[in-house]
Amino acid sequence: MLLSLSDSRQLIVDVLVRNNVSAENAASVATALIAAEASGQGGHGFRRVEAYATQARSGKVDGQVTPTFSRPAPGILAIDAAHGYAYPAIDIAVAELPDMARSQGIAMATIRRSHHAGVMGLTVERFAQQGLLAIMAANAPAAMAPWGGVRPMYGTNPLAFAAPVQGKAPIVVDMALSKVARGKIMAARQKGVDIPEGWALDRDGNPTTNANAAMDGTMIPAGDAKGAALALMVEILAAGLSAANFSHEATSLFDDKGAPPALGHTIIAIDPKNTAPGFDPLARIYHLAEEIALDPGVRLPGRRGQALRDKAASEGIEVEDDLIALVKSL
Repeated sequence: MLLSLSDSRQLIVDVLVRNNVSAENAASVATALIAAEASGQGGHGFRRVEAYATQARSGKVDGQVTPTFSRPAPGILAIDAAHGYAYPAIDIAVAELPDMARSQGIAMATIRRSHHAGVMGLTVERFAQQGLLAIMAANAPAAMAPWGGVRPMYGTNPLAFAAPVQGKAPIVVDMALSKVARGKIMAARQKGVDIPEGWALDRDGNPTTNANAAMDGTMIPAGDAKGAALALMVEILAAGLSAANFSHEATSLFDDKGAPPALGHTIIAIDPKNTAPGFDPLARIYHLAEEIALDPGVRLPGRRGQALRDKAASEGIEVEDDLIALVKSL
């Protein structure tokens, strides 16, 4: 089925409101999910609606709560998502951090008692569109073992970065620290198809191409030991600094069982205007982007998703009929 972005967004808003989510929170969530869908990240789009709705019904996520924040230090924004969705809390960070960063060069937001952080490249891009560099780290329920181990301790623990490019779309780097985002395995399970070799291990530590076995097992780190070490770094940045649950303490984002996941996110915003007195860092970034783009085989990170969003804005998005039926049934 081909849907416009506005119709897609309204469909998700209506479903969430019917499932115990406030209109304001539903709008924030729907905007994020449709942006993900339009960017080609279906595992973070419509396919999340079922879990989001059932968790709001069960109380695993509080769809009615309004996040709060404080400023315990001049450069720190401490946000409490209060067991609600991540996106309303992220919206606060996007609204508050830029002025803080501009006033002193750098500022940081921590978010605790949160939920699924979604496509974090879309979040950091919102800062880059305002002329800031941004780094975001988030943890997720445990799905990956430390290198050499078998007990899941880390989530896929994504890390994202964005930088403005004068007169052009920002550079956006967004990567899970597993070989692939777990949402891709969830999407394969929903479709009833196998996953490629090298993505995951089953619960006994054996390689598997079965999506169900992969969801019950562990993800393989990107870069093997290096990826596992980076996942530990993200764990500390996202959950250690925010006093959120560590990955091994968090419940699943894919079902309505157990306590709220209470995950953590950290966002760092940097104003480049004063980082190198006497120089123009934005001009240097532009120069680097232009040099990289001279190679015809190279595409700057973030460009594919930006192009897909532009296309979706004019042509709409294609969503499987069975997925639309599932969403409407909620």
